[in-house]
Amino acid sequence: MGLGAPELDAATADAIAGEIGRASKHALPPGTPCPNCGTPLQGPWCHACGQKGEAFHRSIWHLAAEAVEGLTHFDGRFWQTLPRLFLKPGQLTRDYLDGHRASQIPPFRLFLVVLLLVFFAGGLNLGASHQKFKLATLGDPQVQAKLTPEQKANLESALGEKATHLQAKDINLDITADKGTNAYWTAKVKHALEDPEALMTAVEQWGHRFAVLMLPVAALLLTLAFAFKKDVYVFDHLIFSMHSLSFQGLLVTAGFLLGMLTDAAWQILWLAPVHLFFHMRGTYRSGVVGTLARMTFLFFGSSVAVAVLIGALVMVGLATMH
Repeated sequence: MGLGAPELDAATADAIAGEIGRASKHALPPGTPCPNCGTPLQGPWCHACGQKGEAFHRSIWHLAAEAVEGLTHFDGRFWQTLPRLFLKPGQLTRDYLDGHRASQIPPFRLFLVVLLLVFFAGGLNLGASHQKFKLATLGDPQVQAKLTPEQKANLESALGEKATHLQAKDINLDITADKGTNAYWTAKVKHALEDPEALMTAVEQWGHRFAVLMLPVAALLLTLAFAFKKDVYVFDHLIFSMHSLSFQGLLVTAGFLLGMLTDAAWQILWLAPVHLFFHMRGTYRSGVVGTLARMTFLFFGSSVAVAVLIGALVMVGLATMH
């Protein structure tokens, strides 16, 4: 699984900035002849041939450390950021907002890395379970076999007897006044029922982009929640959202990975509201009652937002599947 193009652009720009920083750290002194073309260096790279102007005669331990640094791209800040994200999230966000940023992983980079981990761990979990994605109507024999007589009677009472005998070929959507639109979505739904893996692939491709949309959604909800609090800005809410969603993403990642070993792994998600409480109190310096009230608002607001995003994701998946 991979990130979508917008996320790759952002991650690439951030990686270039990190590469420039590392090149500057090991650059030869200005005026030193370029090892490749002999042109006097004026910076980390030779302006004549483009080769890095750095000394490669370094100890094996130095080179090994640089290799690890390059692979992780965290420059040692990983070990300062992650423990604080778990144990002192409010102070981590507060420090960033107050300008103490040099010792932290940039919040957006952290968010992108965690997002990649979530989808990667989800793929591993799905692969380990050997389960295939499948769509079925109520009339599908496998669905009918799992329904008790009481459940079947309740469904027929609520949806009508025809609904429980409906097959994919019988579907004919009537959702708008335009016949062409109805025919388009009817064909898409039938295709998804016949080839559910095509829908799953399309949803996966768009899932990364839709996940990023949780950032502005969370920032908007926080803006409403703290509308009457002075000296708090949308930027503050964005940074808080990046740190908070990164922690939630790490919890989900842990759930996916540990879920391959035990079904009890998802109990770890109970840490999410506890972390959010201390994170919010530490960042915004709010009281206990105010924090709990805002958490309640965030819970209902985010539930609605997630439902809308999932619905939109399915629609886009249906429209773009092949």
